Amino acid sequence: MPGPWALGAVAAALVASMLLLQRGDEGSGAGPSMADKEALPKLREDFKMQNKSVFILGASGETGKVLLKEILGQNLFSKVTLIGRRKLTFEEEAYKNVPRASHGPCKHLATEFYMQLQNQEVVDFEKLDEYAAAFQGHDVGFCCLGTTRGKAGAEGFVRVDRDYVLKSAELARAGGCKHFNLLSSKGADKSSSFLYLRVKGEVEAKVEELKFDRYSVFRPGVLLCDRQESRPGEWMIRKFFGSLPESWASGHSVPVVTVVRAMLNNLVSPSSGPMELLENKAILHLGKDRDVPKL
Repeated sequence: MPGPWALGAVAAALVASMLLLQRGDEGSGAGPSMADKEALPKLREDFKMQNKSVFILGASGETGKVLLKEILGQNLFSKVTLIGRRKLTFEEEAYKNVPRASHGPCKHLATEFYMQLQNQEVVDFEKLDEYAAAFQGHDVGFCCLGTTRGKAGAEGFVRVDRDYVLKSAELARAGGCKHFNLLSSKGADKSSSFLYLRVKGEVEAKVEELKFDRYSVFRPGVLLCDRQESRPGEWMIRKFFGSLPESWASGHSVPVVTVVRAMLNNLVSPSSGPMELLENKAILHLGKDRDVPKL
């Protein structure tokens, strides 16, 4: 028999699902055109030549893991730094067979390579000001931090998804980061009566006030993946969308790998302005790229 927390998570999941179905995509959001997509291979090569550095927040999460794999596979950056509350060991199977696509025929890299390649900064998110140095000297930042109300409680959820994200963005901006990428959610709205969507909307707006040279917000629908941790609410949402016609489900859900590839394709493409907002439809369009190395 599920406990109260599980039942609450399922109820919240169903409410979120109905909200997503009601809202729909309010425009496709910013993103490269079809002509730009056809130029992506050259754009990637040009980006690599700039020898930029990047940090990833939340590399231990489902989206962060895939993002790290794709960044390594595409070899986009000269330096990759992971910032988190613990050090990753890269012993998981997911990291062992990532090809280094830029060196001719794809070759599998040993775990030791990742240990040498990655710079890892272990921080206490409750005392982030003491770890300002971890956020210095990066050209690009990706924030995939997030938890759930069921896992952390309402107060804990707000602290992680709003306060930690905002403080990290502030330190990144002060440390010289030019392009900040934020993983948000479809339906994010600072005026929403639904806590999850309100918090996502609030942090989007607060980070925009920091005035990064380029600020990209990604609002995917339900993220389709096989989580290692148990999240009954998200499991229920995935089952719910799985029962819908494909044309409906594709408007409100998206595979994690598609989100990540949309992030990176947007990264190497010319900016449409200082603030870019990509809704689920734009993410699906931009993330489906046959030219990306298969990992």
